[in-house]
Amino acid sequence: MSQQQKIIASPGRAVAGAARVPGDKSISHRALMLGALAEGCTHISGFLAGEDCLATMAAMRALGANIDASDLGRIVVDGVGLRGLQPAGHALDMGNSGTGLRLLAGVLAGQAFTTELTGDESLRRRPMERVAVPLRQMGATVTTVDGCPPVTIRGGALQAIDYLSPVASAQVKSAILLAGMYADGETRVTEPGVTRDHTERMLESFGAQISYGDQVAAIRGPAQLAACDIAVPGDLSSAAFLLGAGCLAEGPGIVVAGVGVNPTRTGVLDILRLMGADIELGGRSDAGTEPVARLVARPSRLKGVAIPTELIPLAIDELPLIFALAAAAEGVTRITGAAELRHKESDRIAVMAAGLRELGVRVEETADGASIYGGPVQGGTVNSHGDHRIAMAFSVLAMVARGPVTILDTANVATSFPGFVELMAGLGMDVTHG
Repeated sequence: MSQQQKIIASPGRAVAGAARVPGDKSISHRALMLGALAEGCTHISGFLAGEDCLATMAAMRALGANIDASDLGRIVVDGVGLRGLQPAGHALDMGNSGTGLRLLAGVLAGQAFTTELTGDESLRRRPMERVAVPLRQMGATVTTVDGCPPVTIRGGALQAIDYLSPVASAQVKSAILLAGMYADGETRVTEPGVTRDHTERMLESFGAQISYGDQVAAIRGPAQLAACDIAVPGDLSSAAFLLGAGCLAEGPGIVVAGVGVNPTRTGVLDILRLMGADIELGGRSDAGTEPVARLVARPSRLKGVAIPTELIPLAIDELPLIFALAAAAEGVTRITGAAELRHKESDRIAVMAAGLRELGVRVEETADGASIYGGPVQGGTVNSHGDHRIAMAFSVLAMVARGPVTILDTANVATSFPGFVELMAGLGMDVTHG
């Protein structure tokens, strides 16, 4: 069914206006999980009611959490406490959500029962041993199928570990820290690069004893979480597509208010500026422990650049958009150090390269990135392979194409950005559901 869904985007650069984007997906997942494990009622505003986060909500309910979502604008989670979860009695289907599955694995490692986590076809191809290995070291029994979901977790008494992660991954780090809530003593994670710190900030909000810096995070267990109010800011990963459209537009630009600008997430803004984008950040404030701001993107003459490798982990989810914008830029954009892209909802390096070639763009693919040669973009048909961010990236690129771009297999756009087509059409983009 999903492969039959498509987006048709046509050339046109009269895109302008102001908008808000859905709530941050990463923060929405974490708010549900920690709210369920806290003592008392947690109120969540700005929640992303996309399919990924709704899968996490269903999983937490199946584990015994009482979640009132009758008003999606103000979700109430009646926490059961750190050890109050109950066996679901069936496998938990996490849909397309790697974040939901990996983070929940950390929580389930500390439970006194066995749970199976599974998902859709795409999720069942994603690597899970990177999470399973440290959880086993802590004392949980974790099995995978050839390193992928379904994942079966038999929790138990956990021990604190000092883990040197071979990958820079916020999901791996978060799974270990969440499991660390159930261990006696300090659980520490050291990473080879900086990754997003939403888990650390939120654990702090819920009262956990946690410390964190550029590449190290540590939690002292056993933890005790107290309910709090969580205001979920707009998702910068979603806002990035509006900013990209604003850079390619010919009008006055696009304004996006209330966007989370956590410094471990703003690599995309740094990359866009290196490419010559006219991006303004103002109206800073705080939503709890998360900084928010108003972003403005104006028409820009983009240029190809060699993207610094240190920015890659800080923009990992936005790199499909950077691939697309590189095709519209003058010169060559070189991306290296991005091998993690091959383990996302799709092999994003291969899928973006294939799609760009279908539109007449020269791409030289490497093991950990690509060189994209900017130039004329033709119309045509590309396959997003069910990857929401790739589908949206090609929708933006179609603004400067020489003919309509048909993007196949786009149902999963609803996982992170429900209403994307309608919002972009409201800003003037010539885009429809096929």
